[in-house]
Amino acid sequence: MENNVLNGMDRVDPNLRDEILAELFLDQMMNDFKRSKILEKVDQSLKNKGKEAFLRLTEELKSVS
Repeated sequence: MENNVLNGMDRVDPNLRDEILAELFLDQMMNDFKRSKILEKVDQSLKNKGKEAFLRLTEELKSVS
C-alpha cells in the first residue's frame, strides 16, 4: 500500500508532497512512541499482577496498532 501512495505522489506539487510525507512520518513516529509506552505499562502490569490494568492496556494497544 505504501508503494501505491508513493507512486501517486509523483503527480502532487513537490511542496505539498513533502508536507504530506513529513506528516505521515510524524504520525508513524507518534504511533510507535505511544505503542512502546503502552508496552512498557503492559510489562509493568504483568510484573505487578494487575489484571485490570493489563486488560485495559491491551485494549488501548489494539487502538494504536
